[in-house]
Amino acid sequence: MSRPFRFGLAILTIDTGATWRRTCRRAEELGYDVLLVPDHLGRPAPFPALVTAAEVTSRPRVGTFVLNAGFFHPALLAREAATTDTLTGGRLELGLGTGYVRAEHETAGLPFGSPGERVDHLTRTAEELDRLLGDPEFAPRPAQRPGPPLLIGGNGPRMLQLAAAHAQITAFSGARQAPGRTEGTLELLSAEEVAASVARYTTYEEAAGRTDPAERNVLVQRVVVTDDRRAAARELAAEGLGLDAEQLLQAPTVLIGTPAEIADQLRERRGRFGFSYITVLDPVMEEFAPVIEEVRRG
Repeated sequence: MSRPFRFGLAILTIDTGATWRRTCRRAEELGYDVLLVPDHLGRPAPFPALVTAAEVTSRPRVGTFVLNAGFFHPALLAREAATTDTLTGGRLELGLGTGYVRAEHETAGLPFGSPGERVDHLTRTAEELDRLLGDPEFAPRPAQRPGPPLLIGGNGPRMLQLAAAHAQITAFSGARQAPGRTEGTLELLSAEEVAASVARYTTYEEAAGRTDPAERNVLVQRVVVTDDRRAAARELAAEGLGLDAEQLLQAPTVLIGTPAEIADQLRERRGRFGFSYITVLDPVMEEFAPVIEEVRRG
């Protein structure tokens, strides 16, 4: 049986406290289920932003999408997460990733490390969070027991196995660093490449043996509401996203069409990839809202 859909909104900027609160309230009105904050220098600090989001809303959960594990010592992160979970009334979902922008680490005076070293640190972080938050003597105690649900995002084999072992939510990135381009510039994976990642994930014993399978998330990089899907795909392909127009029409990180067509795409991709938790970026908050309505009308 398919999981019901959930819709997350990644909110990227804060202009003022008033606009932040207004955006969060509007997202709740539009039907978003999770309000999310990324973790990049130059973007909002995640935990205070999430506490404020929870204070001005009543229904949505709040989450990090995703924390750069390299910015945190596990014990300090456990304290931050537990406190935030308490202050938000048990609405926190804790998303973790390795971090992928060297310049941010250098600016912060922190080691960047090789890909393997960054995965090693994330593994230690996930293990320590499990240990600390699962300890009945740990203080402060989170509102959720043993702690907030863990989301781990990534694409490589080690990341997928780590998610299978520790995460209640597995986020499939669907994108990678574009070769030969500025650091942080991403190109999209094809539907076939994403399908291969999902298939690999399901082979891990930690995933296959779960009595309660992990929820699967995907971050949608582009949403285009249009009556002409193919023309819109050709325009997107010209932006150098790494896929041609036909591939973009199938990629799970791209949604193109009328609200009804996009709702059908989401249902098809839930069946193919298991993606029931869909995250979009805040520039399309209003544009995507009719899709949420279409999905919930059935």
